[in-house]
Amino acid sequence: MSVPSQQTTFTPEDLLHMPDGKSFELVNGQLVEKNMGFESSFIGGQLFLFLATYCYSKGLGWVLPADTSYQCFSDDPAKVRKPDVSFLAANRLVGQHPKGHCKLVPDLVVEVVSPNDEFSQVSIKVHEYLDAGVHLVWVVDPVGEEVLVYRPDDTRAILTSKDHLDGEAVVPGFRCLVSDLFKPPAGVESE
Repeated sequence: MSVPSQQTTFTPEDLLHMPDGKSFELVNGQLVEKNMGFESSFIGGQLFLFLATYCYSKGLGWVLPADTSYQCFSDDPAKVRKPDVSFLAANRLVGQHPKGHCKLVPDLVVEVVSPNDEFSQVSIKVHEYLDAGVHLVWVVDPVGEEVLVYRPDDTRAILTSKDHLDGEAVVPGFRCLVSDLFKPPAGVESE
């Protein structure tokens, strides 16, 4: 990790120009390291693959990976968050492609809990996303092999390995079995 030591606060522009900026989010002018372990990266990648395959085949929109940064928080215009997976409906980016941080609020955000994540910090992110206008937030818990679903109307759901993760009205028609997020690749034995 190489963080310039002479600077105590940072801007979204600073983050874009840091050699290792993709490893950080920006909250209250401070760099917050994004911790991803092997398992959480794999699970985020699985969900990215499932969503991207589905959305691109249906022409629904953009599915974006973990290094995509969003600067879309009205309570703190300098805040930058990087969800593990995100989705923007096709009609939201017509004729434009952000060159730096995306200023649009994503329609769907996925956070995969990493080994060093504190639940309180994940909960803060969920509320930031919902307050910004995200329509659906999925928090994937690798330890419990479950997905917590959050919506703006404060309805929530806990999905276990036997349940289906559903894109609802945000990603219409998308469904996958929660247990599929945690399966190792074909030919690889699990513990």
